[in-house]
Parts: sequence; structure tokens; C-alpha cells
Amino acid sequence: MYRARLLRYGKQVLPNFFRPYIEAHILCYTSIFSEQADTKINIGQERKNHMDFLLFFFLACALSWTCFHVLKSTLGPRRRANFPPGPPPLPIIGNILQLGENPHQLLAKLAKTYGPLMHLKFGSLDTIVVSSPELAKQVLQTHDQVLSSRPHPEVTAAYGHNKVSVGWLPAVGRWRVLRKICKDHMFSFQRLDSSQGLRREKLRKLVDYVQECCDSCRVLDIADAAFTTSLNLTSASLFSVDFAQAGSDSSHDFKGIVRGLMQLLGKPNLADYFPLLKPIDPQGLKRKAASHVGKLFRIFNEIIDQRLNSESRAYTNYEPKNDILEELLDISRRNESELNRNDILHLLLVSYVLHNFNSEDDNHF
Repeated sequence: MYRARLLRYGKQVLPNFFRPYIEAHILCYTSIFSEQADTKINIGQERKNHMDFLLFFFLACALSWTCFHVLKSTLGPRRRANFPPGPPPLPIIGNILQLGENPHQLLAKLAKTYGPLMHLKFGSLDTIVVSSPELAKQVLQTHDQVLSSRPHPEVTAAYGHNKVSVGWLPAVGRWRVLRKICKDHMFSFQRLDSSQGLRREKLRKLVDYVQECCDSCRVLDIADAAFTTSLNLTSASLFSVDFAQAGSDSSHDFKGIVRGLMQLLGKPNLADYFPLLKPIDPQGLKRKAASHVGKLFRIFNEIIDQRLNSESRAYTNYEPKNDILEELLDISRRNESELNRNDILHLLLVSYVLHNFNSEDDNHF
């Protein structure tokens, strides 16, 4: 149709002398345009066929995986003989849907039927529920070494925290070294007594800030002021510096990091119940945790670099600070294989988050 219009236009407008040459060029150009149009149509059709094939492939894989687990759970050999009694799980999802909005009430109700020790299955994760003081003592005290190791939430895999943290390592070799460092240098009674003057100073600053707000008739946010005091107490114990000032935006930033990390730890994660989804991170919880941890690690690294640089510049006149970071650096200087910089970062992370999270809960209460 496009070629016919060009020919008609050439016959009406162009002189007879140039008509044969122009017609030849018009035929050549229109053939090229038509070939390009046909090529675009073919490419578009090939892309559509390719997308249809990928969609069919993923649907077939998902259906095959579902059928495999359904048949395995219904026709396969029963492995519940080694588990305590419990409600029968549904295929693939297990007992997840039975929890509801109040899981503690449901577990108490199920304990009346299946006993104080029962087995639940959440996705592909086997879970043992203990609901009596006697059995809890057996688990937490008598057989604590056997039952101390547990699967880590996928959120804790951010920056490899689960592989170096004293809270998630198996209770063997490396865990014992880190536990001894925590007990002797970070959470000892001597450390608590030595920070008594620091606690008094931070409380005095809090009282002065409250008095200043009262004198100037300013609105006082009690929770924010108390969190800032706790934040500075923690940062002074760890690094001998204050991270925030009362009424400033910096305290809100640190509060957001702490609250964000604890919310991510408490939020149900599909990757914990279905290990096949771990590389995908469907809810993005691990990526969010990595963002929060990365912000804290950047702050910690800057403080460590400043401390090491000040030591190197004034080696003869340098006075060691009486804080946790100085003790950890001393251990690392004596034996780096016992405690390296990565271990120090993760120990500081645990101490910082736990101290400030507990204080935030107390403030809201």
C-alpha cells in the first residue's frame, strides 16, 4: 500500500524523463522498509515466544516442586517417630496457618491436647515447643549444651553476622573464646563498677536538660530525652564519645536504626521457613538489615580508625582510654588470631543494639 502511494505520487508529479530512475529508487527503498518492518515483527514475535516459554518453564518448576513435596509428605516414609506428638501439618506450609493472631494462646490450647512437649512444623522447619517449667529447666539448664545450637534467622546473615556473633555460633571452640572476652572485658562486674561515675554524669545532664526545658517553657519529649541519655551512656562506655544531644535529630537517626533492626528480627520471614527462598530474599528483610548494619559499621570503623591514628601519631604521649573499645584493641594487638577487627565490629554491634533496645522498651513502658 505504501509502495503504491509512492508510485502514484511519482507519476503525477515527476517528469517523464526522470520517472524510470525515480521508480527504481522508490521500489528499492520500499523493499528495504518492508524488510525492516518484517524483521521487527519477527523479533517482536520471537521475544513474545521467549517470554511465554520462560513463564511456562517457571510455572512448570513451581508445580513440580509443589507436587513433589505433597507426594513426599503423603506417601513418603514417616519421620515423626523421633518427634514429640503434635497437630498434623499441612503439605508444604505445615502448621503456619494454625498460629493466627495470638500464637501464645493457641500454643497453650494445643499443650492441653498434646502435652507440654510437642512438635510443630513451620514450612520445612521442625519446631519443638516446651510449655512447662519442669521441661524448660531440662532444656535450659540440664541439657543446655546439647540444645544450645539453633538455626539462625536469615536476617542475621547480613554482613555474615551469624558466622562470627557470640549469639549464633555453635557452643564450641570459637564461641568459647568470644564468650570469655565478653565475660571478662565487656560485661564484667569490674566494668560495671568503673562506669559508675559515667552513669552519674549522664543522669546529671538529663536532669539539667529537663530543668532547662521547664525554665524556658519548652515541650519536653521524655522518651526522646531518656533514649538520648541511654544512647550516650552506651557510646561513652564503648567509645568514650557522645553520639547525640538531647532534642537533636541525631538521636532519632540512631533510634531508627535500633528499632529497625529489632523489628526485622521479630518479623516473620518466609526465607526462614523455606530455605529454597534464601537466595531470593522475597521480603527484602536481609537487604534492609544489611542497610542498618552498614550504617553502624561505618560509624564504628571511623571511630576505630581515629583511635588507631591517634595512637600512631602520639605514640609516646598517648593515654589509653578506659572504654570497651580500648580493651578489645589491646586483645587484638596481643593476638590478632584471637580477636580481629571484624570480630570487634560484631561485638560492638551486639552490645550497642541490645543496650539501646532494652532502654527504648523501658522508656516506652
